Amino acid sequence: MGITTVAANDFVRQWDDVREDALAAVDRVGGSGWLVLGDEVAGLETELANWWGVPHAVGVASGLDAITIGLRCVGIGPGDRVLTTPLTAFATTLAIVQVGAEPVWSDIDETGGLDLERAAEVLGDDPSIRAVVPVHLYGHPLDPELLSGLVAEFDVALVEDCAQSAGAEREGMPTGAVGTVAATSLYPTKNLGAMGDGGVVLTADEEVAARARSLRDYGQQGRYEHVELGLNSRLDELQAAILRSAQLPRLERHLARRREVAARYDEALRGTSLRPIETAGGRSARHLYPVEVEDDPVGAFQRLRDAGIGVGRHYPFVCSDQPAAGGIGVAVGDLAVARRLAARELSLPIHPYLTDDEVEAVITACRDIQR
Repeated sequence: MGITTVAANDFVRQWDDVREDALAAVDRVGGSGWLVLGDEVAGLETELANWWGVPHAVGVASGLDAITIGLRCVGIGPGDRVLTTPLTAFATTLAIVQVGAEPVWSDIDETGGLDLERAAEVLGDDPSIRAVVPVHLYGHPLDPELLSGLVAEFDVALVEDCAQSAGAEREGMPTGAVGTVAATSLYPTKNLGAMGDGGVVLTADEEVAARARSLRDYGQQGRYEHVELGLNSRLDELQAAILRSAQLPRLERHLARRREVAARYDEALRGTSLRPIETAGGRSARHLYPVEVEDDPVGAFQRLRDAGIGVGRHYPFVCSDQPAAGGIGVAVGDLAVARRLAARELSLPIHPYLTDDEVEAVITACRDIQR
């Protein structure tokens, strides 16, 4: 394997950029004397809600916890069934299992997201399904009209997984604005990433926001008054302060750079054997730049790696095939599209610190592997 010259992410360059603001944030927290669930978390929640365009944001410890808490907030628990996508990070499935529910995996469409027309058929055939957890995969926004149609027609709860879609919008709506609750991740690789782990519950419902705040803090309603069995899932003050001072102010610039890189790839790969997996509408957040490689994707992956390109695979196994999923859940049909993309997808580098020369190096390597 060759030496990586174009990284999938570059946290050293990120640190060079944010160091002064991040250190000032650490100093601010240290000097405050308040380290858990203080003004920094509250401030981030307000600022992120305003940026996202939803009334409430609740900081939690991870994207997984954000989905788990979201499901609990809409009443999903033991014995319930939840429709979701098989092509995503396993955390989406894991959250469903953690609340005691059973995942039902339905196939995706050509954009990588849950096939919402097929989902309607599944819901029509199985009235025991009580919730849907769609994923705006790669940062591509799903159709909000179709999502709201599922809720209205089948009376299901909708918990949107927005871990990859910060900054995406469609029909004038940000992702996460259709259902009662949505979840996003603050993992370092995300469009809005912390310097550690974190997540956020997003909602327009004040009661849901209040319950999410209780659930993240041991189920407390007041100090030492535990009204239900909650979690220890508190976003750190340090992470919130760094996000407020160093990351959120740069987010629009970073999104713009991701879109610039994606546009260059779009142009360069047109007509090649590396087919970009595009959004069907709206504006993608461009968290990833996925391509489908029909002819020898594993070989193409290795050749790009050997050329120094930090190419990835998202995701090489569908969730229902994971060893941890043995004996749980139901796969509807053969999941043909999900399995095809799982086998063929490669992700090209698209982080905001890529230089123009590095983008050209990726393009050159992609062209070279076709010769």
